[in-house]
Amino acid sequence: MEENLRSPQRRLIELRIEHADLDDMIDRLAHAVPIDELAMRRLKKRRLLLRDQIAQLENDVDPPEPA
Repeated sequence: MEENLRSPQRRLIELRIEHADLDDMIDRLAHAVPIDELAMRRLKKRRLLLRDQIAQLENDVDPPEPA
C-alpha cells in the first residue's frame, strides 16, 4: 500500500488537483476588486511550475514512442 502512495501516477493526480485548484484561485482573484497583482503573479508562476512538473512526470510515466 505504501508503494501506491508514492507512485508516479499518484503524484501526477496530486499535481493535477493542485493545478486545478490554482486555476480556480486565479479565476476568483481575477474577479476581485481591487486585483492583487502580486498575488496573481505568484499564483500564475506556481501554476506554470506545476504544469512543467506534470509534463515531465507524464513523460516519465509514459515516454513517447520512438519515430
